[in-house]
Amino acid sequence: MKTITPSEITPVQLQTVMQTAISPRPIALASTVDKNGNYNLSPFSFFNMFSTVPPILVFSPSRRVRDNTTKHTLENVLEVPEVVIGTVNFPIVQQISLASTEYEGGVNEFIKSGLTMKDSDIVKPKLIEECPVNFECKVLEVKSLGEKGGSGNLVICEVQKIHIREEYLNEEGNLDQKKLDMVARLGSNWYSRNNENNLFEVPKPLVTKGIGFDRLPDEIKLSKIFTGNDLGMLANVEELPGENFHADEGIHLNAQKLLLENKIEEAWKILIK
Repeated sequence: MKTITPSEITPVQLQTVMQTAISPRPIALASTVDKNGNYNLSPFSFFNMFSTVPPILVFSPSRRVRDNTTKHTLENVLEVPEVVIGTVNFPIVQQISLASTEYEGGVNEFIKSGLTMKDSDIVKPKLIEECPVNFECKVLEVKSLGEKGGSGNLVICEVQKIHIREEYLNEEGNLDQKKLDMVARLGSNWYSRNNENNLFEVPKPLVTKGIGFDRLPDEIKLSKIFTGNDLGMLANVEELPGENFHADEGIHLNAQKLLLENKIEEAWKILIK
């Protein structure tokens, strides 16, 4: 196993390792305004939700690694503590990339990227009309994590209002994960796309308690066929469905095919002697 001590590599090397390893990361398209009324738009992949009640989003406009300068977004939220955070999907990913260009202060990235400004209901920054979802937020705190190039600045935001484009809703009026076609940031220039071709579901063991790996019979646990994912699915039942089980690899292969279709009960049935 390769081991790295952060202080023994350059900030650029460290950033590359971390951004590649910690991925995919959701993208916040942050719309801000300065005290003079100049609008700014910029994407950030150091972003996520951290609370539901109250609804809290956090993103981090880090100091630039190469020259330790700060971004206009950070300067704006310090002057006007409000932000609109738009989510990013595949239909606008190239425009979002364009909005990340380091234009001079006062340049409106809405215009440069071709994205549409729309008045917010509560905050001064503009909504991004093309984004699937917009969150109007008040900035509660900006927490600096350091003064060196690469140091983050946590912008802690409380959601005041949410706007959702109706084409991304299902028949029940809820956001449809398949329709959203979200994108996420990876390392270097890489992104990932999350559409119906690569989405999959994993049932959460919230109510039921799976038996766990330790209670799997050796015939199953020591199989040369089953992967960790396979065993995880088999171990997520409340009780073993039998007492004697096949160790035959051919039967294990057939069970594995059923597991790939998320047919856990059927897989267990053919594993029972």
